[in-house]
Amino acid sequence: MTLRIVPTPLAPAVELPAPREGHFDPALADAIIHSPARDAALARLSEPGASVITTGQQPGLFTGPLYTLYKAISTASLARLLERQWQRPVVPVFWVAGDDHDFTEASQASWISGEGTPVTVALPPRPPEAPLTPMYRQPLGPEVERVLESLAADLPASEFREATLTWLRRHYQPTATVAGSFGAALAELLAPLGVAVLDSTHPSVKRAAARHLVRALGLARELDRDLEHRAEELRMAGAAPSVPVGDGATLVMLEGSQGRDRLMIDDGGFITRRSRERFDLAAIQNIAATEPQRLSPNVLLRPVVESALLPTVAYLAGPGELSYLTLTAPVYERMRIPRQLALPRWSGILVEPRVERVLQKFEIELDDLLGPAGALEARLVRSQLPDEAVRAIEQLRAALETGYEALGRSAAEIDPTLARPVQGAKNQALSGVHDIERKLLQHLKRRQEIELGQIAKARAMVLPDNKEQERVLTVAPFLSRYGPSLLIELSEAIEGWYASALEGALNPS
Repeated sequence: MTLRIVPTPLAPAVELPAPREGHFDPALADAIIHSPARDAALARLSEPGASVITTGQQPGLFTGPLYTLYKAISTASLARLLERQWQRPVVPVFWVAGDDHDFTEASQASWISGEGTPVTVALPPRPPEAPLTPMYRQPLGPEVERVLESLAADLPASEFREATLTWLRRHYQPTATVAGSFGAALAELLAPLGVAVLDSTHPSVKRAAARHLVRALGLARELDRDLEHRAEELRMAGAAPSVPVGDGATLVMLEGSQGRDRLMIDDGGFITRRSRERFDLAAIQNIAATEPQRLSPNVLLRPVVESALLPTVAYLAGPGELSYLTLTAPVYERMRIPRQLALPRWSGILVEPRVERVLQKFEIELDDLLGPAGALEARLVRSQLPDEAVRAIEQLRAALETGYEALGRSAAEIDPTLARPVQGAKNQALSGVHDIERKLLQHLKRRQEIELGQIAKARAMVLPDNKEQERVLTVAPFLSRYGPSLLIELSEAIEGWYASALEGALNPS
């Protein structure tokens, strides 16, 4: 029995990207993180007519939740399809959003323990008063070694265990930054699939992006108005955007005394939202020229900057991104930057053999495990009630309903005020039957503790903490059990999904 890969589509991928004229700026080559795939990717990017499929994500401990990996593999799978369709190079690029400052999210990782329960570990929290340092400058610190040992303790002996731990230890070291370790680990892991991992905080990218950020600030009032209008259009259409816009917020972030901060429109210039530092456009232009690393785009501007710097034909997005990317059309138009197509990334569940065994034992489907917590267990316990008891309970309920209904009619004829006491007696009698049934089920539940525990562990593997598997679990334990072939199997499954979803567009009649 092997690992089963089950797709859970976020949205239909029905539109095919169009080829785009453009080229990769060789000045950005140093931003492609070193890996065995780097030289080949750069060579293909330099070919005439080369296009790019991108996705991106903020850093996460041990490469973050599974969906980060799914986003990256999705770019490789769709790139292969488009390359065959267009007969020209299409390069998958993963954009590491190292400017992100959410340390809480970036500093934790989760997996299933040896006892079959979800475990979440985290680096020590940042003090509340600490500046919001971007992840490309945030060191992991010595506690990362403790967290790594916690993971190692939960990985059983297997053919690929040591290789997996060696890979993580090579990159997640105390002196490494959160973003640096994340990007380097992903670059090595994804190299067999040809994915180029780009460090968006590299000086070459910062210099190239700075003029677009300055332009966005120069157009801040127009963009603010455009985005408010677009958001209202979406609300009127019943598709409320997931990202707030308006209120004078620009699309540019600046590192100030309180760390990464949003620039707000203020009295002909700009002011940082938290630290209240003021800048005019000339001051921002000077920062862009001398300290471009201090400037970064927010989530709405980031894909626009990607399209400005790379010959991008599509961005593969998760559900939240697909929602807020519907807002961005006026930003591309106002800044005169080609808009890449937004398509859903692949989404899915990894069903391990130990879960399959539980499904087979209880003759249930994966959807049963993914249903409301407790519903499956209640159904299985109830199925163990003797047929005679089930019939007796049903007959007793029916007899009480019928008998009390007749008694109620007679009582009402004698004196209408008697109807209410009869109804109360009926409810009490039915409650007694319910109590008996509940006690029978409780005893059966205690007798089935082992079986119910098996179901609970199987559910934890596909729905940890009642959340989507891909949004919680990290990839390391899966790599430890299944090795590098896991990525190949995922890549083939994802390519098959895109081929099916885009079948009409790939093979027009």
